[in-house]
Amino acid sequence: MLPPSLRGGLGLVAALAAVTVAVLGVMYAGHSEPGTVDRWFVDPTADSVSPPWRYVALAVDFLGEPAGAAALVVAAVAGCLWLRRPRAAVLVVAGATVAVGTTTLLKYVVGRTIHGEGNLSYPSGHTAFLTALALAVALLALGRTGPGRTAGTLLVLGVALVAGAAMGWAQVSMSAHYPTDAFGGWCTALAVTPATAWVVDRIGDRASGRQGPHQD
Repeated sequence: MLPPSLRGGLGLVAALAAVTVAVLGVMYAGHSEPGTVDRWFVDPTADSVSPPWRYVALAVDFLGEPAGAAALVVAAVAGCLWLRRPRAAVLVVAGATVAVGTTTLLKYVVGRTIHGEGNLSYPSGHTAFLTALALAVALLALGRTGPGRTAGTLLVLGVALVAGAAMGWAQVSMSAHYPTDAFGGWCTALAVTPATAWVVDRIGDRASGRQGPHQD
């Protein structure tokens, strides 16, 4: 799932993303107001986006809700199995689970809130989920097309950027998250998904070594 030619580049991206998540977490730990960077992008006193864009935001947001997320994962897994890529199916489930689990844990560690003490906001789990899923699909596509190192890295990051930007916009436009929350969720997915793909490859390689040739 993680082509050898991309391991170095995506490993560096993952490391930088992890550092970014940690730095932002320290900066906004215990805060309940938008920071300076957040105010560059949104007016904290303004209401959420108005129709018709609110309907678009709600539709994108649904993809990160339990029902929408489950539907996306099932569809992605079914596609992977149809293409006879069981390892990719495992990454879809594992990548999304690890990304959401990591953001959930970080929310309690950082303790940043929005709209009240009970609404933990950093980092955005919705943004992390959709980005992680997009990364898994991009890695599957790379396995079938086999582009070079530079093109492959740009493709993965481009797909992740589109997915993260779409969900991040939806969360911020509905005042569910601050912009830095969405960015932190995006970086969380960039940090954990390549590592998850590497673990899936290691386990898959060991299993095929014990059980004979394995085609994925």
